[in-house]
Amino acid sequence: MKLINIGYGNMVAAGRVVAIVSPESAPIKRMIQDARDGGSLIDATYGRRTRAVIVADSGHIILSAIQPETVSNRIIGQADPAGAEDEAEEED
Repeated sequence: MKLINIGYGNMVAAGRVVAIVSPESAPIKRMIQDARDGGSLIDATYGRRTRAVIVADSGHIILSAIQPETVSNRIIGQADPAGAEDEAEEED
């Protein structure tokens, strides 16, 4: 089982990820609110701005403070651009 770092030392099983999306659209915001109300939301942002929403095959919704592209690159095994995560996390 491959684990993916989604920021601040939090990990997600790569094989359980169904989608990685941006939190900007209204349908995604509704999905987040429904998960929060239903108790299936996992907030891994540590109070930072949500930049990626990860949908798991179990129906859980996971919020991350790193960019969707960064999470995607980690899943497919590419290296991050130099310091991309660190810069994004320190901005907020």
